[in-house]
Amino acid sequence: MGLFDRFRSTRDTHPTGEGSNIEDATTSALRLIEEGNAIEEAGRLDDAMSCYETAIRVAPGLARAHMNRGNILLARGNAEEALIAYQKALELEPDYAAAHYNAGNAQASLNDHEAACAAYEKAILLKPDFADAHVALGNALEDTGRRDEAAASYRRALEISPDYAEVHANLGKTLLALGHQDKAMASLQRAVDFMPDDMETLFVLGVTQKSRGELEAARSSLSKLEASSPENVDYKIHLGDTFLELGQLDEAIACYQRAIEIVPDHAVAHNNLGNAYFNLGQFAEAVASYRRAIELQPDSSYLHGNLGAILKDIGQPLEGLKSIRRSLELAPEDTSVRSNLLFVGHSIEDLSQAELFEEARIFGAVVARRATPETSWNNPPLADRRLRIGLVSADLCFHPVGFFIEGVLRALTARAKGNLEFFAYMNYFRTDPVSERIKALCDHWREVFARSDEETARLIRSDEIDILIDLSGHTAKNRLPLFAWKPAPVQVSWLGYFDTTGVAAIDYLIADPWTLPESEEVYFTETIWRLPDTRLCFTPPDIDVTIRPLPALTERQITFGCFNSLHKVSDAVVALWARVLAAVPDSRLFLKARQLYQPAAREAVIEQFGRHGVPQARLILEGPSIRANYLAAYNRVDIGLDPFPYTGGTTTAEALWMGVPVLTLSGQHFLPRQGVGLLMNAGLPEWVASDPDDYVARAAAHAGDLEKLAGLRARLREQVLASPVFDAPRFAMHFEAALRGMWEKWCSQQESRPRSAESLPPAAGIPREPS
Repeated sequence: MGLFDRFRSTRDTHPTGEGSNIEDATTSALRLIEEGNAIEEAGRLDDAMSCYETAIRVAPGLARAHMNRGNILLARGNAEEALIAYQKALELEPDYAAAHYNAGNAQASLNDHEAACAAYEKAILLKPDFADAHVALGNALEDTGRRDEAAASYRRALEISPDYAEVHANLGKTLLALGHQDKAMASLQRAVDFMPDDMETLFVLGVTQKSRGELEAARSSLSKLEASSPENVDYKIHLGDTFLELGQLDEAIACYQRAIEIVPDHAVAHNNLGNAYFNLGQFAEAVASYRRAIELQPDSSYLHGNLGAILKDIGQPLEGLKSIRRSLELAPEDTSVRSNLLFVGHSIEDLSQAELFEEARIFGAVVARRATPETSWNNPPLADRRLRIGLVSADLCFHPVGFFIEGVLRALTARAKGNLEFFAYMNYFRTDPVSERIKALCDHWREVFARSDEETARLIRSDEIDILIDLSGHTAKNRLPLFAWKPAPVQVSWLGYFDTTGVAAIDYLIADPWTLPESEEVYFTETIWRLPDTRLCFTPPDIDVTIRPLPALTERQITFGCFNSLHKVSDAVVALWARVLAAVPDSRLFLKARQLYQPAAREAVIEQFGRHGVPQARLILEGPSIRANYLAAYNRVDIGLDPFPYTGGTTTAEALWMGVPVLTLSGQHFLPRQGVGLLMNAGLPEWVASDPDDYVARAAAHAGDLEKLAGLRARLREQVLASPVFDAPRFAMHFEAALRGMWEKWCSQQESRPRSAESLPPAAGIPREPS
């Protein structure tokens, strides 16, 4: 897109008859303009300017001379004088489309974007097929924040010039800003096809491909960039991020380390290197990388937040909390860090439930300020019709949420076929066999990980979801801010979290009689809806793992075990478990956790137990393993020990399935009572301790009766499979009744409210449009 137009004369310039003196002046001026054009194209702007100014003196009424003079002025950066020249040209020739266009360029240079828009629109009015004017209008509209109109201008330019590569790039970037990721990538790819050497557009495409989870395509794009500019640190970091998401950790580390060699003080490179080390299980190296990044950018909120998250994961929640609070001092409205604060806070006994509730309310206030919630919906308020149920999660895959929901969905789809229609809004791009099975159980599968909250809310509203269910709470990759937009008339939190979300727009939280005492409801912004038995129903593993006899019968010693993450094993937990080991002579404790992959983590655990008088010889410490081997490891455990206050969920269900009873300590609130809910529903009330002394006494009593313990092991899988903890059809019946009850309540509330015509239900017998 450039300046228009340098005049090439085609008219007859030979003087004839009367007025020949005027004709001679015009002819001379035109020749000067043509000479100036040629000189200008050779780059001799001063000489070209001299030609145009001489042409103006010879024939001051020649608009083209004024415009060409303006072009030189604008090229020199003198937009004000250029604009005067264009305005003079327009005085002489008001319908001069190119002059309007160039005047718009001058006004854009002067940051008068509204005036520029008007000038471009005038040029287009005079010359509708003026592609560059449409492009320039798009640019100016973007500068005024009118991106939808800008995209329309770019599309019109492409209708005129379909191969206009730069416009495909502009349109792609605009669509990205509007959140239309798929259409944006199509435009960017088209631009790259036309301009394979345009590194800027290829970079935008590669980063977008990465964010969309198209990792192989991203690797291809970013590898081309990195090969073309091997010293470009940004290219290396994004390529490293792509390798990281692909699980190619050595390649990711190499990219980040090379970036640091080029720019040693690059904080982002150090941070991302920490991410790679963390994924590799090299936690000490990860912490060192995060700390180095913070040294370089001490006022970076997200760096402090990252450090806090990893410190929590490696069993240092108090230190993690300090980093997270520092992050919030720097960015008080960072909702992801606020979620981390709430998640980490549940590992810290010193934080009261009232304090956590207040933090959740602050989170809710932040997301409410950013949203424009819906207040009316087109959903027909008919109590007995088929309901559209939306599930929002990043964890519909090989993850505890996936393990708990798969069997429930299978039972619901078998039981409620025709009554419930499931829409999954998946917030993660990675898939695995679990996610494929869950996807097959859903009627609709939407990938929303690259969509903004507002765009996702529009999608959910257009899907006419009746009940929208959050499955994440304040865990990683949650979409709680989305719920503040209230895209569905009924919104619920369930399964993935164990406390209030703090989001006022979420109507209900699903609990059960065991996990949440009525006295604790004051700490919830949601209304509590209790299922009759349990809020959790586990899907039996799809792996054939045989339960072996009680190991104590041959080992002649009791092996206690806990396979929970180390961040749950606080010093208070270690102190109580040390008492258990003291009460059961010659017993051992088997800990299996992903953090124990690292020697430093193992040494820290040994030292922690040593402070409480437990020698290393009584500890068995193992890192992670594939699921079949992980489950088989329970064959080496006699009794499971539940940590507190952050009790186990998935680990408890898996232990019970493997014939290992779990001793839990009953707490007052939701999370500390999660083990109570599982064990009472599994028919094991004698494995619930009321206080620490009772915990030790029950551990010793169970360990002292090997015959009874062996008998329980032999029948426990069969017992729990028949219990509410694993009985998916029973759970599905209760869950569907709960959803229907919530819906009926909403419908009854609508009866007393006047509704607009557009919100009235469709006439009887007219089906809803299919999605």
